[in-house]
Amino acid sequence: MKKIIIVTMGCLWILCLGHASAGQSRIFTDLSGEQFEITKPFKRIISLYAAHSENLFDLGLDKEIIGVTPYEVYPPRALKKPVFSYKDDPEKIISARPDLVLIRPMIAKKYAEFVRNLKDAGISVISIQPVGIDDLYEYWRTLGVLIGREEKAEDMIQSFQKGIRNIRILAHTIPNTKRKRVYFEATHRKMRTFTPTSMQLFVLTMAGGINVSNDAEALQRSNIAAYGKHRVLSLADEIDVYLAQKGKMNRISAELIKNEPGFEHVKAVREDQVFIIEEHLVSRPTLRLAQGAVRIGGFLYPEIFTPEIWQGIVRIMSASGLPQYCQHSEG
Repeated sequence: MKKIIIVTMGCLWILCLGHASAGQSRIFTDLSGEQFEITKPFKRIISLYAAHSENLFDLGLDKEIIGVTPYEVYPPRALKKPVFSYKDDPEKIISARPDLVLIRPMIAKKYAEFVRNLKDAGISVISIQPVGIDDLYEYWRTLGVLIGREEKAEDMIQSFQKGIRNIRILAHTIPNTKRKRVYFEATHRKMRTFTPTSMQLFVLTMAGGINVSNDAEALQRSNIAAYGKHRVLSLADEIDVYLAQKGKMNRISAELIKNEPGFEHVKAVREDQVFIIEEHLVSRPTLRLAQGAVRIGGFLYPEIFTPEIWQGIVRIMSASGLPQYCQHSEG
């Protein structure tokens, strides 16, 4: 039997993959270091990370997805699926008879006993997640391999590349002297930002923004970086725009930021340039990162990144298979 090797170690994704034919298997090592032999596509999948769920739908699955997380946003079909959580009794998942449970490293680390119970029941539990933008395409390809949709994964990559290429063309029309300097908040409570290689800052720079916190250092090999209030205030006169992601990890509002003691000295606060963006548009490794870039572009350069521009980007991406639900998303 011919074997195609797929190796995922740490943050490095290596996909040694050709066009598989009948009788081929795939040897896959996930981010937990566990090896799997994939002899056929998985058909009964529970996703315990909302980005996995969204990408599975993008790859053309529906009935094969038998469970999702409580944190789904898109597509609308995901909201109609049975809900599961890594905080549940593992028997709830076991009784649903999945052949695959998709998780991410945080779950494997913090809920090891839960994961072990699923594996002991004979369920394949695979931990994958891209850390930064460099891992994104291999992550999509890996999902494609697991579900037998390799060609569709390539369509997704082509679609995304077309979208970001056109967004960058727009951003390149902005003179360097007019580019906005941005502080991008990850969490307000501890004043954390993002690492330069994170998806969030990829989206920001794609939209023509300049990150003012390039000296931020990663926390525990994540895309979150410690910064601190004193360092933010040391940049007070340089921050043209204060941008914060809002979601489960950062329940924030523009008013809370503006009322933070000392922030009255921040240029962006003084000039009412504080904006909030939904976490799922900038932190989840999905096609909608392109939408996040256009949304941020609208904050920074509203005369360039208009709602009509987003609809144009959607049409360009749709030519390569952008899911129908995204075609109705606002910019």
